[in-house]
Amino acid sequence: MIDSHAHYDDERFDEDRDQVLQDCIAHGVTHIVNAGSNIESSEKSIELAQKYPFVYAAIGVHPHDTSECDVNTIETLKLLSKTDKVVAIGEIGLDYHYDFSPREVQKEWFARQINLARDLKLPIIIHDRESHSDILDIIKSEKAYEVGGVFHCFSGSKDMAREVLNLGFRIGLGGAITFKNARRPVEVLQYVPLDMILVETDCPYMTPEPHRGKRNWSGYIKYVLDKISDVKGIDYALAEETTSNNAIHLFKLQSDY
Repeated sequence: MIDSHAHYDDERFDEDRDQVLQDCIAHGVTHIVNAGSNIESSEKSIELAQKYPFVYAAIGVHPHDTSECDVNTIETLKLLSKTDKVVAIGEIGLDYHYDFSPREVQKEWFARQINLARDLKLPIIIHDRESHSDILDIIKSEKAYEVGGVFHCFSGSKDMAREVLNLGFRIGLGGAITFKNARRPVEVLQYVPLDMILVETDCPYMTPEPHRGKRNWSGYIKYVLDKISDVKGIDYALAEETTSNNAIHLFKLQSDY
């Protein structure tokens, strides 16, 4: 199993981070992509990737934190990208639900980080919350499709998924597809081809049923795969193998270590 989006640098893992990560291997998790949310978080993601053979790092500034960006941000990310096992720029994007950073600032730094990804020839990990139209406009205007990537924790409709797939981006699905009221996520799951799906936890957030309300971790990704195999009417092993291969291909992960 590959967890294509996690946050093990989060403070909720401070007490037992090493034990949890070791438990991931015992539960069949072979690779984890730890996504940065700002410069400090990106540096911590790299530290985790250097310490654990099965962890890889994505670096970037989350839309919540873009108001903290300055003239040095892109150059700092560029330097961090030279570190071994940095596989993507992310998570980056727009969040119009909380608006922790002004929308114009979010859009500016989303575009700038897309251009960095294009320069570095790295895929992007996209955060899109209640910002579908602007996200698509910026992806098109900045030619993000040249490097591709994944819409992490996809929250759009089937029509939105169609546009995303037409641009060559993959769809990231996690705990939300297991929720009891998950009508739209399940519709998206039914629609999106298996070879365009990545599975993720977004841990410590978005814990799937039947553990909703607890801290999430990569060992729970099996519940996401269970739901995919059930909805698509396929063997669990096929869901696991295909989504793992999708992540290996997108992020150029080592198939073993």
